[in-house]
Amino acid sequence: MAEEVESLGERYFTYVESFLGFLTDPNDRFFIVYLFSSFVIAFILFRKSKSEDGLFRFIFPKSVWSNPSAWLDVRYFFFHGMIGHFLVHLFTASLFVFTLSLTLNVETLEGLADIESIGTVHRWTMAILALIVITIVNDFSAFYLHYLQHKIPVLWQFHKVHHSGEVMHPLSNFREHPIDNLAYAIVSQIVFGVTWGIMLTLIGFRPDAFEIFGIGIVMIFFNLAGYQLRHSHMWLKWPGIWSKVFPSPAHHHVHHSRHPDHLDKNFAFMFPVWDVLFKTYVMPEDNRDVEFGIVEDSSELNSCINLYVVPFRDAYRVIKSGKNTEPVGPLKADPLA
Repeated sequence: MAEEVESLGERYFTYVESFLGFLTDPNDRFFIVYLFSSFVIAFILFRKSKSEDGLFRFIFPKSVWSNPSAWLDVRYFFFHGMIGHFLVHLFTASLFVFTLSLTLNVETLEGLADIESIGTVHRWTMAILALIVITIVNDFSAFYLHYLQHKIPVLWQFHKVHHSGEVMHPLSNFREHPIDNLAYAIVSQIVFGVTWGIMLTLIGFRPDAFEIFGIGIVMIFFNLAGYQLRHSHMWLKWPGIWSKVFPSPAHHHVHHSRHPDHLDKNFAFMFPVWDVLFKTYVMPEDNRDVEFGIVEDSSELNSCINLYVVPFRDAYRVIKSGKNTEPVGPLKADPLA
């Protein structure tokens, strides 16, 4: 027992060390290179805006940082990072391997063809195909789970934590309940494990990973394309049809808006085409009607502890009332049916 406790303690301190090194970790959303790319985009927006407030005030406006919600996000980033994220990490650390083993047994995995015996053209073609399939399947599963978090009342009680902020800045991205994190982690690991197992079985070998310094190229490009501005006050949408193809900060701003025309819209993470296909896509010309927050009373979600505890109480009330089968929000019909 003592050894297990010691091992858990060691894992926690290893995790904390990794968490506090987010600026130097290419796997982290806050990697310094990703922040710099967002700064470059913000500078371009500043020059186009012809703002007289100066670059610093443009990036860190008083309207955002005078709001207590912004500083709650800062405190919660460290609070949740040190507690909730670690617990979710412990629970899901081996889930991918377990799921993969159910789809692809050990004998099959060990018997996959030697990559040296595969022709170069065939190897790269199959590797690209695997990358495309896995990216599409994973993104759609995240889109649909996100939709369910808005439409199933008991799930919404936890997801509303992320939407409860009245202003947004990059750290607002981490205003998430542990149950939300757990749901995404379980679904993503299961979907990735099953999809990867099927792909390996079909192509018969382990394809080369498309990585730069050990980081998937899809994630690199996603983070470099202004990811930090998705949770910010800066309105940026891609021109023309590209806003329906690639995610823009504006696409996500609308999702966080409590304006009646924006509720339950723009669920997609990487490919807004899901929203287009399932009629949940909205992109106004400007952000004049965008107002962050939730329609219901969020006054109790005013501390790190309450962001953890209140959703459990509200979820219990929903279950007890028997209303968990009733969709929340303005969309009563399931557009995905």
